[in-house]
Amino acid sequence: MVMVWAVTVILTLLVLMVLGLLMRMSQAGALAVRPDYFYAMMTLHGLGMAGTLFIGGVIAVWYHAFRYVQPSLALFRWIYVLVLVGTVGVIVATLVGRHGSGWYMLYPLPFITTWARWSTSLAIVSILVLGVAWLLAQLELLRAFAARYGARRLLAWEYITGATPQEPLPSFILIATVSLLAGAITTVVGAVVMMLYLFKWFVPALQLDALLLKDLMFLFGHTLVNITMYLGVALLYERLPLYTGRAWSVNRVVALAWNATLVFVLFAFLHHLYMDFAQPKALQVIGQVASYFSAIPATVVTMFGAATQVYRADVKWSFAPIAYYLGIVGWAVGGLAAVLDSTIAVNVYFHNTLWVPGHFHTYFLVGYVLMLFAALHEIVSPEAQSRAKAALAVFVVGGYGFVTMFYLGGLAAVPRRYATYQAIPIKQVAAAGQALAGYAAWFVGLVLVGLLLYLAALVGEWRRNWAVV
Repeated sequence: MVMVWAVTVILTLLVLMVLGLLMRMSQAGALAVRPDYFYAMMTLHGLGMAGTLFIGGVIAVWYHAFRYVQPSLALFRWIYVLVLVGTVGVIVATLVGRHGSGWYMLYPLPFITTWARWSTSLAIVSILVLGVAWLLAQLELLRAFAARYGARRLLAWEYITGATPQEPLPSFILIATVSLLAGAITTVVGAVVMMLYLFKWFVPALQLDALLLKDLMFLFGHTLVNITMYLGVALLYERLPLYTGRAWSVNRVVALAWNATLVFVLFAFLHHLYMDFAQPKALQVIGQVASYFSAIPATVVTMFGAATQVYRADVKWSFAPIAYYLGIVGWAVGGLAAVLDSTIAVNVYFHNTLWVPGHFHTYFLVGYVLMLFAALHEIVSPEAQSRAKAALAVFVVGGYGFVTMFYLGGLAAVPRRYATYQAIPIKQVAAAGQALAGYAAWFVGLVLVGLLLYLAALVGEWRRNWAVV
């Protein structure tokens, strides 16, 4: 079943990356894509990437959690069915019904008449189905953790208070708990918004508060993205010590850092709302403070810990530790760009420019995705080394080249979410956006080649092992 999950995740990523390539080619003027199709592809690309990367991390954590706890295997299979049904629904709603409200589906965009009305209801129901799958997975893992360690111990408060724990709490369990707890809370918030959307679809005259729904959707979506990365970090804490021979244990500093992350990550979404002048000013201040305190403690502790893990250690640099380490570097680089953009004085210039997709593509594409690749490689075919390393090299070169074009676009004030830059009235900005999109498309090609090589290494080695058995 893990192999089925792994191949499904990688193939889905491949399709979604192809959509990304088509969008950048459209923005470069190399491919004519109608705006309605462009925004449908953009919606599928965003929803698909967020959901696929999240559930991929959950499955990797689920697998490695068996070292400590016993989550349900039957539920593991049913979650796959729910994810498959929800994913197919989103694909039909976007590519067939051309629903193009964007992955945040901010109100009232889902209810405009540009696309078929049925596509809106299908998108809403499909996301609700996916939400049920995500919530079940998170709650089951939290249940299994609590059954083994006790609910009161999962956040390592005894380390903070100085009490002696009866049994050491693995850092993997602590960070996974922080991720899953924040995720479960905000998944419920997202489901509430989707239910309100469904009521609106049945009763079009129903009026909803646009600003409140925007706050709730960003609370859900922004937190989902962040905890996805934390799942990758949990895997790093769990797996890297196997290659360095050094323990990476919970202590007071680690416990404080990750508890701070749990508190502040639930408020960090407010940095997306600086331009909403109707918001109370206090929320804008909270957004900047929470953005710093949700990112800096955990990042500093993790980067310092990762450095001490490998310093003068006799590490055999096989594919997995290389991918884990490159992944944590990409996470830190993207996180730094995100914290920079969350600073109000900087956000005034970078808000809704290409700098924004630059930072989240960095910590996903050349950050979290590499950690996920490492985890899947360890699970499915750890013997595949040379081809997997070649795939990683191609993928990383393409990935960094791709995200660099976003950052350069942000510095040139190129706005995000344009189907074609020819619509931009400022000629030098339009020209910069079009040229950078063209370069980015070539780098996406390298990313796709790397992904295909990785998939071939994974499946090829797995088939050989299966034949031997």
